[in-house]
Amino acid sequence: MKKFVSLLLAISMLLGLVSFAAADEAPFRVAMITDYGDITDQSFNQTTYEACKAFCEANNVDFSYFKPAGDSTAERVAMVDAAVDEGYNVIVMPGYAFGATIAETQDLYPEVTFIALDVSEGDLGVELCDNVFCAVYQEELSGYMAGYAAVKLGYKHLGFLGGMAVPAVIRFGYGFVQGADAAAKELGITNEVSVEYVYGNQFYGDADITAYMDNWYQTLGVEIVFACGGGIFTSAAEAAVKVNGKVIGVDTDQSFNIDAAYGDKITVTSAMKGLAATVNTLLTETVLNGNFANYGGKVQTLGLVSGEDMSLNYVALPETTQFADTFTRDDYVALVKGMVDGTVVVSNAIDAMPATTITVTDHGTVK
Repeated sequence: MKKFVSLLLAISMLLGLVSFAAADEAPFRVAMITDYGDITDQSFNQTTYEACKAFCEANNVDFSYFKPAGDSTAERVAMVDAAVDEGYNVIVMPGYAFGATIAETQDLYPEVTFIALDVSEGDLGVELCDNVFCAVYQEELSGYMAGYAAVKLGYKHLGFLGGMAVPAVIRFGYGFVQGADAAAKELGITNEVSVEYVYGNQFYGDADITAYMDNWYQTLGVEIVFACGGGIFTSAAEAAVKVNGKVIGVDTDQSFNIDAAYGDKITVTSAMKGLAATVNTLLTETVLNGNFANYGGKVQTLGLVSGEDMSLNYVALPETTQFADTFTRDDYVALVKGMVDGTVVVSNAIDAMPATTITVTDHGTVK
């Protein structure tokens, strides 16, 4: 009996030590920092925020977000400092602007896990530490899908309104041009299809850009504009709705927000990145599975995974795409299969506008 009691005491002590050790470990707490825009931008920040919030609520993980006071590396670093000071040890950062922030903070906070979306090696300028993972996307692929779909759906005078001419936006735009050209060739209408191309030089709409879009829709006869640059879609949508024009969203399925604000069915499709899928995968691997070591120190390019199951892909068109007889969902799946098996080749070069048989007019920048 004494031996049994002693064994129970030993087990109790051991369990006590284990429990103490577990309690001594800091629990995961997730913070998301916006690049500068708000979490209601109906684009990059909002999608990232909503994915983080949903994951944390579903898994009982503490979550908060931080918005920099200004659009500068110093302000973004200040938010990292604030999040760490408040005990957050997993920080999610969406946007290329965080490259310099990571360079300054990854060594300073080696115990913190940083998950960055759309931050490339060129944005970083330094070698990654093991506590950082960066995801970049093959924007040229979803841009191609959008341009291809637009022409197949009957639009012949297209527009591309980019935000700033950063690599991700350029890849979207050049992919869009390639897709429109390919569809026009298949239909034998290359002499009828044209693209107006411009950058707004910012990631939000304003009166000047709206006036520029008014000229495109009302004077030049543009039928549909791919608004590629966060909140810059507001200017394209404001101009489009005046003449029953159409828009194409970016990064996420923007049809819900754009159509609610500007009119039903104004958004034909969106060239999407799998931001939510990336967040879910990395937070699951980090917080639930303890597998971040498999990702740390890497910049990973995410694109097409399957030609069969569209939900697995990190670049895509949404289910809300206005499919029609001339471009059905089956046609879309066939296009993706061609990309996966190499039948359809899309260049990711950004050094020059792609050569096309359709007419592309490069207007430079709005301002």
